[in-house]
Amino acid sequence: MEREWLVMLWTIARMAVLVYAGFGVVLFLAQGFLIFPGGSSVHTTPDARGWNYEDVYVTPEEGETTHGWYIETPAESARGVILFSTGNAGTIADRMFSIQYFVDLGFDVLIYDYGGFGHSSGRPSERRIYADVQAMWDYLTGERGVSPERIALFGRSLGSGATVELATREEPRAVILESAFLSIPALARGMFPIFPTNLMVRHRFDNEAKIDALTMPKFFIHSPDDEIVPFEHSLALYEMAPEPKDFLTIEGGHNEGFIISTRDYEAGLANFLHPLFPLPEEGEENEG
Repeated sequence: MEREWLVMLWTIARMAVLVYAGFGVVLFLAQGFLIFPGGSSVHTTPDARGWNYEDVYVTPEEGETTHGWYIETPAESARGVILFSTGNAGTIADRMFSIQYFVDLGFDVLIYDYGGFGHSSGRPSERRIYADVQAMWDYLTGERGVSPERIALFGRSLGSGATVELATREEPRAVILESAFLSIPALARGMFPIFPTNLMVRHRFDNEAKIDALTMPKFFIHSPDDEIVPFEHSLALYEMAPEPKDFLTIEGGHNEGFIISTRDYEAGLANFLHPLFPLPEEGEENEG
């Protein structure tokens, strides 16, 4: 009888190890899809909202193309330009509501799809996304001749990784991070605590290691109700970041907080951005 129990326990233990290992292999192989579910449908354009815009195509890597839109505010003169790095699902066509905030606040917006998303060729990866955002920055400052002092970087969720990386390389006037995470391994560790995610994750987006290099004004936005990226990630980044910095707490889940909290969200953006990007006449008044 004792031998039978030992055999049974050994069988159960072996099955548990096989299940654990099998699930771990699936997670490792599927991480590209989990991190970059993406989207291909560019089902609308800024025309639908009556905005003037241009299609933008840049070359982040040899043989690859990244697509975006340069959208002009209908205001008489733009305060500056928002370089908008999106989350990890859908395409730029799904960001109209978010773009509206910045257009209404008097900013032009350059928004783009990562490689493999929308009309951008290739496949997404951490390296490719860094190349995408760098190519868009180079387009703004080169082809369009926009001064870095007139550019604010905005990154939501996955876009926080692109934004933080670019801000360590360039000198934008300001950085806005919404629903930002410490790193993908840290995010995965909370979701799959029994696996060695730090060893398994190939696409790291290590915001935690880079945030102290960002000396420009920073604005963090997050909701305690976020069910995908824990609120504590942004709080930790905020604590690590050097001054100047500010934090806005909103309500609602990961994908709708900026909609549910419209009034506070827009007011927070305005309070942060407008003093940094005054209109010419406002700048003259401030000087006087």
